[in-house]
Amino acid sequence: MQPRAFAYVRASTVSQAVDLLKRNGDRAKVLAGGQSLIPLMKLRLADPQLLIDISRIRSLSALRETGNGLSIGAMTRDREFEQSKIVQSSYPILADVVKVLGDPEVRNLGTIGGSLAHADPAGDWGTALLALDAELVLTGPNGERTVSIDDFFKDTFATELHSDELLTEIRIPKLGPGTGSAYKKLKRKTGDFATVAVSAGIELDSKGTIAKVRLGLGAVGPTPFRAKRAETSLVGKSPGEAAFNEAGRLAAQESSPASDLHGSEAYKRAMVQVFTRRALEAAVERARR
Repeated sequence: MQPRAFAYVRASTVSQAVDLLKRNGDRAKVLAGGQSLIPLMKLRLADPQLLIDISRIRSLSALRETGNGLSIGAMTRDREFEQSKIVQSSYPILADVVKVLGDPEVRNLGTIGGSLAHADPAGDWGTALLALDAELVLTGPNGERTVSIDDFFKDTFATELHSDELLTEIRIPKLGPGTGSAYKKLKRKTGDFATVAVSAGIELDSKGTIAKVRLGLGAVGPTPFRAKRAETSLVGKSPGEAAFNEAGRLAAQESSPASDLHGSEAYKRAMVQVFTRRALEAAVERARR
């Protein structure tokens, strides 16, 4: 199948894109990398009357360190995380993501902002950023507003973004000493979405016990979400097999996977437990360095 006829505009500025969204509402769709939108249009599951191409807005492609952490423009392409020295040295969880995200063709075009706005429950970026307490900047006719990653996902393919808003920036707080994070993903083959995905962010205190922890789960619920009971079970504990097994057990209970061609509900819950333990082990190893 082919998409139905649509109008196309290449926006040159954020304000122009926002104005087009304001004037066209739900009739318009934003084209970033197109790796999710174009297939949906070909299947006629998405039927926009107007495509607003934001790929040439230079201000949306920045990837830089600030005094407060890492600032990521929403149009930053997946391949740029592979090549970034900042990511490799200070934010290795982001490097974890791109190693298992799609294939080279997808990474050359796909963008972090496009993935987040698409809000697939199995999306890699949404799950990973839950571990980092990220903040998203949404720009609309009345200016910017910020939303915690915890509050961004509302339902399957539904987010906090209003029809006249554009996701413009992702902000990740600066990671201090004793912190580590990791992303682990179960998939059938290269290019697949996750069957189960787990992200972990840990802060160890001076005694080596767990002071803070964030656990993100993907592909096992209607949205990426935090396993808060599992997080609570870890605070104040010494990192190790017993604590991680209990956290994995609780995370599996908090999941709501559906049986499908990728596995049964029971299998996916078991994999949540396994991959929670693996993500925590990797995060603690990094925190101790």
